[in-house]
Amino acid sequence: MIRHIVNCLLLLLPPTRVFGLRSILFRLAGVDLGKDARICGGGWIYGRGLLSIGDGSWLSPKVIIYTHADARIQIGDRCDIGPGVKFITGSHLMGNAQRRAGVGTAKSIVIGNGTWVGAESTILGGVTIGEGCIVAAGSVVTKDVPPNVLVAGVPALVKKQLSV
Repeated sequence: MIRHIVNCLLLLLPPTRVFGLRSILFRLAGVDLGKDARICGGGWIYGRGLLSIGDGSWLSPKVIIYTHADARIQIGDRCDIGPGVKFITGSHLMGNAQRRAGVGTAKSIVIGNGTWVGAESTILGGVTIGEGCIVAAGSVVTKDVPPNVLVAGVPALVKKQLSV
């Protein structure tokens, strides 16, 4: 309930200002927020799961984070998360013909230090993105990504090895 109240209060603030107050409110809502981490407005954090955002990371406006009590989301240090990115820990097992969305599941998401996730990308549960990666705008990351690569597409595939 506290996250919902905090989300509503944050909607009243300018999207890219008053980061000190934003930090206080996010910490009150149980977010482990690193030093100099910034979360812009217009987004939402759903659920009561563990959410950790590393030192110096930037979450652009309209980032949506679906947490779950059984799955953590860890965003490393110095990460840049573009506008409208979605982190989705939950899914379902495949059900029968009566109801294809079977039993609910949840898996953690880990974003390595220094990673840049482009606008409107989606990161699904069970994914670890290595350090120093770039996820191109609009990508859907469904599988683990090795360090220092650029991935793009739906589903996201490695397109280029990046220098270290």
